[in-house]
Amino acid sequence: MISGMTKAVDVSGVVEPGAIPRSPIAKTRLFFKLHWHRGAPGQPTPQWALNFCYSMWLIAFAFKMLGSTWDMSWHFKFLRDDLAPPHLINTVGTGILVVLVAIHSYTGLGCDKRSLRLMQGGMILFLIAGPLDILNHRLNGLDLTAWSPSHMMLYLGTEIMILGVIDGWMKFSAPGRLRSLVLTGLWVFLLENTFFSNGQQEYGIIGLRAWERGEPEAEHELLSFAAKQIGHPVDLAAVTHFTMPIPSWVYPLWGIGVSALVLALARKTIGKQWAATAVAGAYLAYRLIMWPILLGIGFPVPTVPFYLLAVGLAVDLAFRIGREHKLLTAGAGALLVTAFGYSTLWVQSQLRPWFLGDAHTESAPPVAYWTVPIALVGLAILFWLGLRFFTRRTQPAQA
Repeated sequence: MISGMTKAVDVSGVVEPGAIPRSPIAKTRLFFKLHWHRGAPGQPTPQWALNFCYSMWLIAFAFKMLGSTWDMSWHFKFLRDDLAPPHLINTVGTGILVVLVAIHSYTGLGCDKRSLRLMQGGMILFLIAGPLDILNHRLNGLDLTAWSPSHMMLYLGTEIMILGVIDGWMKFSAPGRLRSLVLTGLWVFLLENTFFSNGQQEYGIIGLRAWERGEPEAEHELLSFAAKQIGHPVDLAAVTHFTMPIPSWVYPLWGIGVSALVLALARKTIGKQWAATAVAGAYLAYRLIMWPILLGIGFPVPTVPFYLLAVGLAVDLAFRIGREHKLLTAGAGALLVTAFGYSTLWVQSQLRPWFLGDAHTESAPPVAYWTVPIALVGLAILFWLGLRFFTRRTQPAQA
């Protein structure tokens, strides 16, 4: 198939649009046939090759997101297993990412020095964190929290990698709908990766209520193992330590404050009026799709952070109010996000008593509402610093 297409390829390796194969395997062969040679970062990249490479980034991150979602649920049901199916799905994504970083590093295509360094640095950090996480489990037993140092290194490595991909796509992609759609997808993955550790509380509160009503979601082996770590029998204190070890002030500050920063940067780089709402909505749509799937295959399910849609809306409104004035946008963003985020989270938390009375379940994790003034001040600072940084270092798409 490819040999017949070489007639449509000139000496510079440019392929006529009609000669580009549709099959991913054929595209891969054509890419390596034409472009597998060493080059410095910043090499001119044919549009078809750029689109193909970045579509593979999206596929790789999708594998990692699916694996991570199932993995969180898995660890609220079973003891850790290095060869568990969620880990294997995640490993497929990681394998694709390693290949992509190697291709960008060797050919210099689809990236400049900064985006390549971010991709490489994120990958190195992730690959270092993986063995450290396994070693941590071997030495210390069950890791009770998604917030452990080795887990945070995994998240940070992935975060840096996605930022490198966003940076490269912004600089090399042509303006238009495809550019915006891919950027939106990348920011959804970055939001999921950033928010992921909050799943500890979202799964935890449901798991705790399930134990309280006498229908534990976790196997007895897992609960016994967790209880032995604190020298307890399997009682309420042990189960609470396993399911809800994180202080209640963490959830709103991370879920509202840090998520709002991610959505603000997404709005800035995508450059569309309702980009933050779209990113938050797409992430919530994914969560809503996965919820019945996990339930259907017999795994624990979390509460769903519906309030993120209000946070995204608040971010978009702040950009409309502030327009290009960074200080005004930061101030409006802090006020709107704090008001919309906390009030919507409170309303979500009341859905259980309003509709289900005293039923042993929850619609949101416990929240420390005294964090409101901290979020207000912190958001103003984060918004201003984030917008200042991205204004200097990126050229976002035009609204």
